[in-house]
Amino acid sequence: MPAKLQSTLIFHGGAGSVTGANFLLTIEPATESGRLIRVLVDCGLYQGGKVFEDKNREPFPYDPAAIDYLLVTHAHLDHVGRIPSLIRAGFRGTIYSTPPTKEIAALILEDSLGVMEKEVRGSGQPLLYESADVTAALARWRTVDYRASFTLDNSGVTVTLRDAGHILGSAMFEIARGARRLLFTGDLGNSPSPLLHNTELVKDINYLVMESVYGDREHENIERRRDRLEDVIENTMRQDGVLLIPAFSIERTQELLYEIEHMTAEGRIPPVPVYLDSPLAIKVTEIYKRFHSYLNSQVSDPNHLRDGVFNFPNLHKTLSTEESRAIAGFPGRKIIIAGSGMSNGGRIIHHEKRHLGNPSTTLLLIGYQAAGSLGRRLEEGAKEVTILGTRVAVRAKVVSLSGYSAHRDGPGLLEFVHQLSESLEFVYAAMGEPKSALFLVQRVRDYLGIRAIAPQVGQSATLDL
Repeated sequence: MPAKLQSTLIFHGGAGSVTGANFLLTIEPATESGRLIRVLVDCGLYQGGKVFEDKNREPFPYDPAAIDYLLVTHAHLDHVGRIPSLIRAGFRGTIYSTPPTKEIAALILEDSLGVMEKEVRGSGQPLLYESADVTAALARWRTVDYRASFTLDNSGVTVTLRDAGHILGSAMFEIARGARRLLFTGDLGNSPSPLLHNTELVKDINYLVMESVYGDREHENIERRRDRLEDVIENTMRQDGVLLIPAFSIERTQELLYEIEHMTAEGRIPPVPVYLDSPLAIKVTEIYKRFHSYLNSQVSDPNHLRDGVFNFPNLHKTLSTEESRAIAGFPGRKIIIAGSGMSNGGRIIHHEKRHLGNPSTTLLLIGYQAAGSLGRRLEEGAKEVTILGTRVAVRAKVVSLSGYSAHRDGPGLLEFVHQLSESLEFVYAAMGEPKSALFLVQRVRDYLGIRAIAPQVGQSATLDL
């Protein structure tokens, strides 16, 4: 009987934390004349507190020049933010993703570079990467559509992209050799989404590396999220207040614009000025409009909304700094959507500094707030915070609306595993804080009888693949 073919999986990032996704799969050759194939899945930035930020400057725990392929699940910074650093350190392999992921990644990597340039100015610290590194990464980047496959050299290993339903272009990677299959989920969408297709159903998976961001929590009912958003808008506008929404530039912003546009068209909320105060979100929204085939059938229908999606009379897109500052001069009620989603930088912190002290203001949190971020402190009820060196009393109403999370909740994650349970042998719950990952692991073991662990950074696993 021939020896089993094996691969080694090492969790270099995204283990024990939500951010910094970075997994290395080393595939043994099928023949004596073959060679090892080294595949990275994601190369993300650590985000949150200072400890995580310092980790972005540490050398990679492997030789980037020895990596053959990098598979990118989606374009959030915690999955792509260190790709230019990988190039800078010697990576010369091929990068794969869907077409929208490549386009969005190009935008956010350049945007992140601009943020870094401001942060390190006068500190003496070097930049993590330069614009030339982004250009070099894009030159090595190939795109593949959903359900298309490609082969890794002559190894007999095929890679197929599956729709994760998380953000525009987000993909799961199914890696197969013979009848054996490994699935990297990236982040799983909170289906049904207002904009995207549902997460694709995959079959015959033996090993699963999955996210666990909300592994120990349950979102509010998906059917009620629009009603709750409507209530928050109406209650704030009734007080002639300001609704501040720290929004992630990718997906969350576009979902909000769609919902507000839809509710306004139906007369469910009064016409109110909406300021999209994020150059990155404005540019990403244009990508959403171009890749309409990646949106669900209702949104992509040209007759669904009179003025077209992401386009309504009260929407003001403020690209320049001057336009952003001018928002403060417009009196009365308004909605301000600005980055960053965790209030750890970007234009939203200027609006928070100005408005959090006003009881008629509502701060609406609609995404995950990482430990150590300003958003997490506000979510946990801080009565006073420091913003741009100024102590700010928090008198605004702070509302969390988890139904608009782009991540599945605990029951949704368990149901995803259950759909694979007939063939599934082992689950690795990554990309979550320890508490949520371990909770999900226990549920997988207890309810489904499948072996599962929450891996630690540097931990390795041997797979029959």
